[in-house]
Amino acid sequence: MTNPPPLVLGISGSPREASTAFVIKEALRYANRKHSVQIEYFSLHNKDINFCIHCDFCVKEKRGCIHQDDMTRAYQVLEKVDAVIAGTPIYNGSISGQLKTFFDRCRAMVAKNPNALKNKVGAGVAVGGDRVGGHELALLTIHSFYLANHMIPVSGGPFGANLGGSVWSHDLGKRGAKEDTEGLKTVNKTVDRLVELTILLKGRL
Repeated sequence: MTNPPPLVLGISGSPREASTAFVIKEALRYANRKHSVQIEYFSLHNKDINFCIHCDFCVKEKRGCIHQDDMTRAYQVLEKVDAVIAGTPIYNGSISGQLKTFFDRCRAMVAKNPNALKNKVGAGVAVGGDRVGGHELALLTIHSFYLANHMIPVSGGPFGANLGGSVWSHDLGKRGAKEDTEGLKTVNKTVDRLVELTILLKGRL
């Protein structure tokens, strides 16, 4: 019996449905079109996600988070997927507060099941209004989350996509991101590697 196609989750870590959401949706469409993977999208836009307050409820009780909000759905989605593409707008040289809160709240998921994210493949996409404004730091921050949770981070490789997808929106929202064809190529290269490794791992696990 052959393995089912991988399920790839795209996360838009922006409080708006604008340039980052556009890029993540394009990445998922590309993954589905080229590699025939299953795709799922989760946006932090208009989501009720409380800050982690380090109460240690999750560590002591091992049955989830003390907050009952939209992260409950996020946990369900994260548990079933094989790979994750996390996208963020650049805020003050790094990831958005919304994506950082999302990552922090995943502590409850891993406290309940330390292997919840283990061996899932992860990639990052950063979208900035400036050409150089924090893309690499944002991507490294995303990779740090993956490494801390037994995930396997990937990039698009040397010559343009060293740490992942990097898009320059010129602060023009979706239109600006769409016009950055070179940036979108880095996203596609990253998706290619993400799917390649995910398929390889699914065949061996």
